[in-house]
Amino acid sequence: MTWETVIGLEVHSHLATDTKIFCGCSTAFGAAPNTHGCPVCLGLPGALPVLNESVVDLALRISLAVGCTIQPRSRFLRKNYFYPDLPKGYQVSQYQSNLEMPLATGGGLEIPTPDGTKFVHLTRIHMEEDAGKSVHEEAFVPAGESMVDVNRCGVPLIEIVTEPDLSSPQEAVDFVTRLHRLLVYTGVSEGDMEKGHLRIDANVSIRPVGATELGVKTELKNINSFRYCQRGLEAAIRRQIDTLESGGEIIQETLLYDPAADDVRSMRTKEYADDYRYFPEPDLVPIVVDDERIERARAQLPELPEARAARFADTFQLAPDLVEILTASRETADYFEAVVDAGAPAGEAANWIQGTVLRVLNETKLALADLKVSPNDLAELIGLIQDGTISRSIAREVFDDMAESGSSAGSIVESRGLRQISDTGELETVVEQVVGNHPNEAGRYRGGDKKLLGFFMGNVMKATQGKANPKLASELLRRTLDS
Repeated sequence: MTWETVIGLEVHSHLATDTKIFCGCSTAFGAAPNTHGCPVCLGLPGALPVLNESVVDLALRISLAVGCTIQPRSRFLRKNYFYPDLPKGYQVSQYQSNLEMPLATGGGLEIPTPDGTKFVHLTRIHMEEDAGKSVHEEAFVPAGESMVDVNRCGVPLIEIVTEPDLSSPQEAVDFVTRLHRLLVYTGVSEGDMEKGHLRIDANVSIRPVGATELGVKTELKNINSFRYCQRGLEAAIRRQIDTLESGGEIIQETLLYDPAADDVRSMRTKEYADDYRYFPEPDLVPIVVDDERIERARAQLPELPEARAARFADTFQLAPDLVEILTASRETADYFEAVVDAGAPAGEAANWIQGTVLRVLNETKLALADLKVSPNDLAELIGLIQDGTISRSIAREVFDDMAESGSSAGSIVESRGLRQISDTGELETVVEQVVGNHPNEAGRYRGGDKKLLGFFMGNVMKATQGKANPKLASELLRRTLDS
């Protein structure tokens, strides 16, 4: 039998706030265990939560970016379940029902597919608090035991829930990739998956091709990378197909992906919404969002990635693959435009960023904000190439020096004597020496082996330490060799 896959995602993203959702505890990552907690985080008797308004503003921003309908009135609920890292015994969250609405509903994102773009619809975006973290295999944890770190309790989250519109693991990865970029682009989240800023739960089912009724779903829980998202979904799909084709039955359960085994294992039977016994959080008033607040959030939206990519392609006449690289992050796009504004041609600026700037960032593990070469510095360097002061090969050497020292291109060129040699008389002398030192190669060139011009150019560059004007040197070599 031929099967088709149906996938829906629940993406949890930490919001870029300094403090937690209902208290003043820090959200900073990496602190010693149980140092960022208070009675509110732990739900101790008499401790009253107060909503962090920045959480609402950031949630509104991403909701508007993906075209959601903002609900004028929503409220927090208590989602009741027991787990060791949930000290309250409930999670303050939101849910969509006949009586209660989350912050935002509808909207969606387009993703690429082999057949064109596909629109993935959203069910809702809602706010909630994160749970703590169970710690198992660490040096300070006794063998066979687990410990709980409450630092993450109360860190603000949004949960983005899709409709079951995705048909393959690749589509799921493409959706999460675009969503992740948008969250970071808008400043809603730092998006560092190694720090748990984005986690994915995936509901997956299969059905015979052509069927309209959904199959029984299993939930793949707590995926923390794009790679594991794809591999975990592939493993979950394999498991369901093997179960059905061997005469078994799919049960609704929660699964965990084991990267070492490249397989999934059962964690627990999947709960239904009724199992959580949702009821309104009595310590928090309803959230009322008026038009003024919505427009304030809309005004804080930057130009979104797709719109910026379209503008770059149209305004600067850049190739699609180059546009994709430049708009992959807001910082890269901002840097590119600043280099162009400083006077560099768009094509030159784009090629330098794609090739050299991103190479240096990758090698040094630096963020673009920490690069010592400012947009004005790069524009100056490109200008020195264009006016013939230095060659492109020397320019790459100068850039590396700039990135290390923070000095300007002009000062490095002058202090190291790197100006390009464009004096005809000086270069003629070098060319004559190079040709004279290689009589056999000169004879072969004159006999028809014109590819040897590259050999002679290399030797001219070597003799001048890369400072010969390439165009002039080539002309002089041809003139000398053809005489």
